[in-house]
Parts: sequence; C-alpha cells; structure tokens
Amino acid sequence: MMNDIAAAPVLAVFASDKGPGDAERASLMSQTGTYFARRGARIICLVEKGVIPVPLITAARAAGGTVQLIADASIVLPSALTGVAMEVIAEPAERIGRVAQLADALVALPGSLASVSNLFGVWTAARALGRNCPVVMLNRHKAYEVMRGYAADVLSPGLPGHDRVVQFADSVEDLWSRVSRLVER
Repeated sequence: MMNDIAAAPVLAVFASDKGPGDAERASLMSQTGTYFARRGARIICLVEKGVIPVPLITAARAAGGTVQLIADASIVLPSALTGVAMEVIAEPAERIGRVAQLADALVALPGSLASVSNLFGVWTAARALGRNCPVVMLNRHKAYEVMRGYAADVLSPGLPGHDRVVQFADSVEDLWSRVSRLVER
C-alpha cells in the first residue's frame, strides 16, 4: 500500500449492480475495491437515482481504502456505508463536473448504460476543463467490445494518441496495471 496519501491516484469508478449478471458484477466490484485500495488508490463514485455500488465501496473500505461519493439528493446510504464521505450536488452537470475535477483517471466496470453514460459525461467534462483523464474499461465477457470498436473507428481520427487515453483491460489486475501506468505521479 502506498504511504503517501497525496500521491495516491484518485480513480472515478463507474459501476452498477443493476440488471443481468448482478452476482458477477458484485464480485467484480468487490475484487476491484479491494485491489485498488490495497494499492493506495482513492476511489470516487458518482451515485444517482438510488444506484450505489455497495460491493465496491464496502470492499475498498474493508481493505483500508478511501471512498468519496458525489451524489444526488435521492441517495440514502445504507447503514453499511456509515461514515463514507458524501457530497450532495443537486444539478447533474455539476455532479459530473465535480467528478471531472477530482479524478486522475476513469475506470469502468461492466455495468449499466447509465454508468457508461456517466463515464462519457465525466470524460467530456474533464476534457472541457483541459484535463486529459485516461479511461480504462474492464472488458469482462466483452462488455465493452462495442466501445473498443468505437475507439478504433471514431476516436482514432479525431483524438491523436487515443490508445494512450482509452484502454481496455481483461482482468482486475490488468485494469490496475493500465491505470497505474496512465496516471502520471
């Protein structure tokens, strides 16, 4: 684990346990939360409309990690998340902007369309702020295969070096390896 908290990367993790594959998603969130926390990452989650990635947050905290939530007013934390830092911001664009300000990199776990939409919103908000936040997606069971094609076909002509900004990982360990290489410290 990293000793210098100031040097710890701040990773916005986009995850959802809603929809098909809930049990596997919960397991991936737990693995990711534990793995990232043990390596000193600080995790930020955008939580809205009652969707909270509880397995990610509880695993990260159990491993000694720090988690911060950027939330809408509908979020009521379950008792298992007592003490988690939460900043409530009413406007969706302001929530997205806040995550864009804080994150060093964006991490997508297989989830829902809402989590991918939020990822894209934060990425574009960061770019508007002049920040080049790398994005790494866990492509478990080809969850982001369409995004891989989009990156190759659409991003490559308009975003020089897109392959250094948007990457795809095959495992939680690969996810961390890519994120840690992309985040400059």
